[in-house]
Amino acid sequence: MDWYPLYNSLRIAAISTVAVFFLGIFAAYYIAKLPRVVKGVLDVVLTLPLVLPPTVVGWLLLCLLGPKRPLGAWVLATFGVKLVMTWWSAIFATIVVAFPLMYRTARGAFESFDHNLADAGRTLGRSNSWVFWRVQMPVCKQGILAGTVLAFARALGEYGATSMIAGYTPGRTATISTTVYQLWRTNDDIGALKWVLVNIAISAVFLLAVNLLETRQRQAGKGGGR
Repeated sequence: MDWYPLYNSLRIAAISTVAVFFLGIFAAYYIAKLPRVVKGVLDVVLTLPLVLPPTVVGWLLLCLLGPKRPLGAWVLATFGVKLVMTWWSAIFATIVVAFPLMYRTARGAFESFDHNLADAGRTLGRSNSWVFWRVQMPVCKQGILAGTVLAFARALGEYGATSMIAGYTPGRTATISTTVYQLWRTNDDIGALKWVLVNIAISAVFLLAVNLLETRQRQAGKGGGR
């Protein structure tokens, strides 16, 4: 059994999760402070990939990054690098589809944060960055960790946009999801079942992690309310 699809899926999911972690926290932190109308508009725009069909997301990415499109053509002409049909092309797709999960979870955590704690830190002469990393992030860590786990799981299971922008080439761009589809197309049900079970096992582990994080968060909230 060739384990390349698992390795490729894990590295794509890991890289995209790191990117989504910082992008999601940055967006959630600053958007949570904006007026309600502006926040609502940005929230719709940033959350849109969560409800759009993955194939639509993939098509939009191809329109942006394709070798005959402005951005893709410029990168190809300037650096000699194609932005599509490589293993790392899938990172673009997984970032787009996983970002809303991280963003919404982090925003919810920041909005529930007691800002009196931040004000107390500032009255002691602490900077905003110190308050953010030493006060706000520890308080919101359960929600942020849950968002990170969900983003990783979403990136790991992405198929539609990934298949359109990265394609399927065994040993080069194959992921678990695209491999399952190709094995199904060739009537290799046994091979497809093996990868389905691998995907289910990994997804179950991450969902269990999310449940544990949510349980700890509820327990911490009850303990803090006493």
